Amino acid sequence: MKNKIVVLFSLLVVASMLLAACGGGTGPGASDDAQDSGPFVAKKLEAADCDSTGIIKAVEAVDQYTVTFTLCQSDPAFLSKIAFSPFAIYPEEWIERTAGEESRTSEGLEKPIGTGPYMISEWKRGESVNFKAFDGYWGEQPLAETLVLRWQSEAAARLLELQSGTIDGIDNLGPADFDVVAADSNLTLVERPALNIFYIGMTNTFAPYDDVRVRQAIAYGIDQQRIVDNFYPAGSEIATHFTPCAIPNACAGDAWYPFDPAKGRELLADAGFPEGFSTKIYYRDVVRGYLPQVPNVAQDVQAQLKANLNIDAEIVVMESGAFIEASSAGQLDGLYFLGWGADYPHVTNFLDYHFGSANPQFGTPHPEIYENLEKGSQIADPAEAEPFYTAANNAIKELVPMVIVAHGGSGTAYRADVTNPQASPLTNEQFAVSDPGGRDVFVFMQNAEPISLFCADETDGESLRACDQVMEALYGYEVNGTAVVPMLATACTPNEDLSVWTCTLREGVKFHDGTSFDANDVVTTFTMGLDASSPLHKGNTGVFEYYDYLWGLMNLTPAE
Repeated sequence: MKNKIVVLFSLLVVASMLLAACGGGTGPGASDDAQDSGPFVAKKLEAADCDSTGIIKAVEAVDQYTVTFTLCQSDPAFLSKIAFSPFAIYPEEWIERTAGEESRTSEGLEKPIGTGPYMISEWKRGESVNFKAFDGYWGEQPLAETLVLRWQSEAAARLLELQSGTIDGIDNLGPADFDVVAADSNLTLVERPALNIFYIGMTNTFAPYDDVRVRQAIAYGIDQQRIVDNFYPAGSEIATHFTPCAIPNACAGDAWYPFDPAKGRELLADAGFPEGFSTKIYYRDVVRGYLPQVPNVAQDVQAQLKANLNIDAEIVVMESGAFIEASSAGQLDGLYFLGWGADYPHVTNFLDYHFGSANPQFGTPHPEIYENLEKGSQIADPAEAEPFYTAANNAIKELVPMVIVAHGGSGTAYRADVTNPQASPLTNEQFAVSDPGGRDVFVFMQNAEPISLFCADETDGESLRACDQVMEALYGYEVNGTAVVPMLATACTPNEDLSVWTCTLREGVKFHDGTSFDANDVVTTFTMGLDASSPLHKGNTGVFEYYDYLWGLMNLTPAE
């Protein structure tokens, strides 16, 4: 598999050089008036000072094919972050055209214009998202002319469709299905590394979760091993830390609480709840690698809370989009099930997003955690940064913003005649490089329908996977891996202290509408995502969570 990836990437590079020499191409339906005209006038996004922004101070088009990112601090994870799909580049004209008064227009939410190997053909709501190959793509053409993403929440139903031959691949096998697929010569099993975390969230602005003793009691009262043994597939493990230990500094500091319900009941009594209390368990019925059997786990946790801590918990199932919005804003007054899969392979991706000073998800953030994270995130050497991550992990254990449960093994399955089947550890499968046995149509079934296809303002995995087929960032991740590779940039190089990154852009690249990619598209995209005062800062929710938590927004008003 590794050799195939190397060959495919080499072909992409060669093809891009040839296209650049020939001036690129245009997509289906592109007209002559879609082409660019007029001299290049460089744009610049710049904050007044570092007090009015997050990490990024300025994004400047030095010339048509050079962009400079000036940061307010060193950022050793810059390349890993810039490769993440929410930071994909859009055409400046499209950004301006689709920015409505209150939100992005329906065109912007449903039919993004990118530079990727596929372009959106049709989104049949409730049924499928259909893609067609972009014949002006700068790299290797997709191996299938048409890509179809479908969805089904039940793992058994997904497997049944695969076995019947109506689809080519499925995501997130049920725990009992791994052996079924492995024993079927007509199918291929691809296991995904467990770079994820399932946790039970709480918000400390709601009683009784404003008392750390209550939060600690729940940590003692949940039997992690029982959940993993009963509901998770092979390759899963109980979580000792929030971040999977395969990532440097992830498991610095003390391990999580042992299962000890007697200690949990003692803490509840000290907090004034000797007879327990009543609460709710919120979840969305969407399967994830970190949570493969959602209703079953909810019922088990409900039973454990009653038996171990005398806590009565009512189960509340929410629609996916509403659940994400409410949990992200810290609006759920009970326990809730969420998790995280690696977007980029760095400890900042797990810890900074969840426990940073700007995240209201768990209520009032804890300086004992985020101050150490801020210091650690600016140090390139993992050994030098380790003391700060030790302190942060120990504070997470002591303060219990949430209860960690498991790192879930997961897998995909494909028809046996599919070449280069994928199970990306980052769940960003690139279907353009998979061949569905020589057929013109590749059909993949995931767990749920995308929320929107404007992924600059989405966090949902199903949305991001769809966008990954259409959109490209300056860097990307290798197929089926975590290493970063140049995409729309040929290179981004830092200064000595990693506070200024200069990106040389790939020439000859065309967007799906036929316009040419240049530095102003990069500046306008980051203006849209970062600058809260810009009329272009419009999306689906308008929160731009990844821009906010990974970079920090510019020009926020006090109300924001």
